[in-house]
Amino acid sequence: MTSIQTAPQEILKTHVSKTISLSDQEFNYFYSHFKPILFKKGEMLIGEGEDVDREYFVLEGCLKTYFVNEDLKMFILQFALSTWWASDYGALYGGQKATFSVDSVIDTQVLCLASEDRERLCKEIHQLEYFFRWRSNRGYVAQQKRLLSFMNNDTKARYEELLNMYPQLYNIVPKQLIAAYLGVSRETLSRLNP
Repeated sequence: MTSIQTAPQEILKTHVSKTISLSDQEFNYFYSHFKPILFKKGEMLIGEGEDVDREYFVLEGCLKTYFVNEDLKMFILQFALSTWWASDYGALYGGQKATFSVDSVIDTQVLCLASEDRERLCKEIHQLEYFFRWRSNRGYVAQQKRLLSFMNNDTKARYEELLNMYPQLYNIVPKQLIAAYLGVSRETLSRLNP
C-alpha cells in the first residue's frame, strides 16, 4: 500500500466540512481524539462476540463488515473505502456483543474514534452531534436502498448497480468477496463478468 499523499487530518477535515463548519480550533480538538492505525490485509478490527467501543474512519484501503452463518457462508454487509466509516453499529450503540466482524480487505489506514470520545465531543460541539446524526441517517438510507435492490432486482442488475456506483471495488476486492456482497456464488459472478 502506498502512503497517503494527503495528511490524515486534511482527509477528515474535507470529509467533515462537506456537512458542517468547524473552526480550526474545534476541528483540531475533534481530530485530537482520533488514533491513526494501519491494519494489514486480513487483520481483524472487530470479531463476532467481542465488545465494541469504537468506530473507524477509512483514510486509505478497504474494510469489510460481514457475518458468517452456521453453514460457514459469508454475507458481506458493507465495504468501506476511503472516507467511509465502519463498525458494528448495533453493538456500538446498543452495548451488546458484536454480531458482525470487520476486517481489512487490503492494507488499510484508519482513524479510530472511541465511543466515549464521540459522545463527549457531541455534547461539547453541537455541530458534531449534527454531523454524526447526518452520517448515521445517510448510512440507514443506503442500507434501505440496498435492501430494496435485493428485493426488486435480479443478480445481474445488482452487479451492474454495484459496478456503476463503486467501480474502484473491482480493482481491490477479490471476486469471491464481491460475490458474497451480492449474495451469489463465485461461479454465478463469473458468468456475469466474462
